[in-house]
Amino acid sequence: MPLNRRTFLRATAVASGTTAFSGALWQDALAGPAQPGPGPYGPLQAADANGLQLPAGFTGRVVARSMQRVEGTRHTWHPAPDGGACFPDGDGWIYVSNSEVPVVGGVSAVRFDATGKVTSAYRILNGTTLNCAGGATPWGTWLSCEEHDFGLVYETDPRGEKAARPRPAMGRFKHEAAACDPDRRVVYLTEDQSDGCFYRFRPKTWGTLDEGLLEVLVGTGLGPVRWEPVPNPQLWVTPTRSQVSGAMHFKGGEGCYYARGVCYFTTKGDNRVWAYDAGAERLDLAYDDDLVTEGEAPLHGVDNLTGTSSGDLYVAEDGDNMEINMITPDGVVVPFLRVTGHDESEITGPAFSPDGRRLYFSSQRGKSGFVAGTDGHTFEVAGPFRR
Repeated sequence: MPLNRRTFLRATAVASGTTAFSGALWQDALAGPAQPGPGPYGPLQAADANGLQLPAGFTGRVVARSMQRVEGTRHTWHPAPDGGACFPDGDGWIYVSNSEVPVVGGVSAVRFDATGKVTSAYRILNGTTLNCAGGATPWGTWLSCEEHDFGLVYETDPRGEKAARPRPAMGRFKHEAAACDPDRRVVYLTEDQSDGCFYRFRPKTWGTLDEGLLEVLVGTGLGPVRWEPVPNPQLWVTPTRSQVSGAMHFKGGEGCYYARGVCYFTTKGDNRVWAYDAGAERLDLAYDDDLVTEGEAPLHGVDNLTGTSSGDLYVAEDGDNMEINMITPDGVVVPFLRVTGHDESEITGPAFSPDGRRLYFSSQRGKSGFVAGTDGHTFEVAGPFRR
């Protein structure tokens, strides 16, 4: 009987133990990619009135629906909600959300007071296309990424007080997500191509993204890697992903999240969560469904991801059974929530409120599954999250 890829990789993982993580979030992990196990919150309960299956002690609500006014405001929520992030705002906070539709994509925001009540909603970016994911900056702006071959990164103001600005020095390619590393003063970037690359942008001045150097990850696989400059990041005939010999190629880059020396990013083509140890300049795997050695892999269709100060990662699924899975610092992967009745949709934009008590995310196409995303649902889950 021939040995398939999953069987081979499982056997390799058992034999070698794979490579242990050296980043701070994984300092207690014994060996290699996360494995299924019991989660910190217990099993999922029956679906609530909004179709959310949550652990005991957690509650959910819908805060916005595509093509409908956000309750208590005159603002109509955008179609196909995608990447998102939260920002502190006085005693409350703001959740921003991209719109992954052509021509009229852009970004909207919804503001909450200290009690979690919606107080306003508004646009912060217009006239862009296919705004997919992005990332928050340490100086309080939202980087919204266009997902097409000549896509740009736009820097936006969550409060809508300052005009959004394109940042072409960060390259023109099929941008997906961004994550800022304040320790090395760089921004990591993923590329949603079947042979996409993993990049970092080194601003000339930290806190200003109008000038700098775009670099691409170079290496031969897991283990030591390095960075090399992209010769022509803005105006090119040869795409950025093909300009540097030896650049590593990934099967559809998706979410990107940095915390305490490690940048995590996902690739949908092989269902992996990667862990780049920035200090050691080393690449490892936080999760790979082919390396689940016992039982069934719970996490499929990896997409956007975020994390908490406790070290837990939250990874959203594009399709499959519409879950957000946790990956804990001790290497356990387990479903945290499931959205029922949204079978033709995907989960997007997971982000925690600044106090870590509420998780926001969207079902991009909602119950209808309509590709234009006119039935998108944006949810809030509140409860005793580990912080």
